Amino acid sequence: MFSKETYIHRRTRLKKEVGNGILLFLGNAESSMNYADNTYPYRQDSTFLYFFGSDYAGLFAVLDVEENKDIIFGDELTLDDIVWMGTQPSIREKSERVGITEIRPVAQLEEYLKKAISQGRKIHYLPPYRGEHILRLFELLRIPPDQQAKGSSVDFIRAVVNQRNYKSAEEIEQIEEAVTISANMHIKAMQMIRPGMKESEVAAAVTEIALRDEGNLSFPVIATVHGQTLHNHYHGHIAQEGQMFLLDAGAENRMHYAGDLSSTFPVGKRFTERQKEIYNIALHAHQTAVAALQPGLMFKDIHLKTAATLAEGLKAIGLMKGDPQEAAQAGAHALFFPCGLGHMMGLDVHDMENLGEVWVGYDGQPKSTLFGLKSLRLGRKLEPGFVLTIEPGIYFIPELIDRWKAEKRFTEFICYEAVEKYKDFGGLRNEEDYLITPEGKRRLGKYVPTTVEEVEAMRS
Repeated sequence: MFSKETYIHRRTRLKKEVGNGILLFLGNAESSMNYADNTYPYRQDSTFLYFFGSDYAGLFAVLDVEENKDIIFGDELTLDDIVWMGTQPSIREKSERVGITEIRPVAQLEEYLKKAISQGRKIHYLPPYRGEHILRLFELLRIPPDQQAKGSSVDFIRAVVNQRNYKSAEEIEQIEEAVTISANMHIKAMQMIRPGMKESEVAAAVTEIALRDEGNLSFPVIATVHGQTLHNHYHGHIAQEGQMFLLDAGAENRMHYAGDLSSTFPVGKRFTERQKEIYNIALHAHQTAVAALQPGLMFKDIHLKTAATLAEGLKAIGLMKGDPQEAAQAGAHALFFPCGLGHMMGLDVHDMENLGEVWVGYDGQPKSTLFGLKSLRLGRKLEPGFVLTIEPGIYFIPELIDRWKAEKRFTEFICYEAVEKYKDFGGLRNEEDYLITPEGKRRLGKYVPTTVEEVEAMRS
């Protein structure tokens, strides 16, 4: 945990920014896998962690703006709980560590909210993303499930986003630790892969590194020889000579801050000539995006610049044609790059995605509906304190190629006959994590080999 003063300052600022009413926080409960007592590893709600620091199930909190009260609602463990879970700090002890002295049982939360509503006071809540949250909001506020997202407080959302988007020095230290652990995961995978090895062996090895530092994975591991599937969580293939292996994996450190890296490397000791050609086009686009990072620029513009760079490289080898800038503006590049350049990162690997990308990544401005561009999670103007990923890639997705070719889409930009020869290629990407600074940017964490020469040196 951070210091008591950090949490007090965060809550004080939040109350001031929202300015009125009751701010309701729903902590996460345990979540069962296949029967009640067999639960998934516990993960507290990130906004609850940010303002209250308490990593325990069954807690709720209220910030009462007018009365300037910070209250934790929770029930102490029973003896049966202690038998199974061991000795735990009391709720009062947990709360006093973050500067909260008013503790009430959960049974009093509904009455507290009812009284505030009867006084005509507004109850602010964040968009629910778990079934338990939806049930709780219905029980506490009698809001039907299909109306809860619409009824969530925009003032509350924006106030949270305006704090969590700007990472403090102590947060950056935690993120950098998580990124370095993530880098060790990727270096291990790059060193160990061999023809005949199962994808699951790599997934297991990198998961071990995440767990042994008292943390966890920041998202399910993507470890695959079929990199054209963007979120491929199947690990049953056998890696073979001549294939490339794509690893997208990150660690969450003990403070729950995330790292998120991707790397692509040959299963054998060397890339093939065709793989090198595509790899270097993607790497050049990656380097172009990194070079462009600076405060004041729209990330959407950097994304489009990167897309044009990809189109230019693909044109040079005969897969695209026409003007690369026009191709990117039209969305023709999305045949090969159907996703976004990057996203915010912090306590969530896709930071605050539960609060809505339109607020986190676009500052309230509407997102594009164009294929490819609609998947860009971050489009707003960059500011010091933002932590984000850079992850352009090139993917040959047979079904997408077939569909676009049949529909004769972007024939002025795409050389479909040449693209047909790459339908068995797969996909690749590299990903790094960056902090936007007043002067420009800084790569976070330990460096992972990126160039063809660096990767092949590690493979050999």
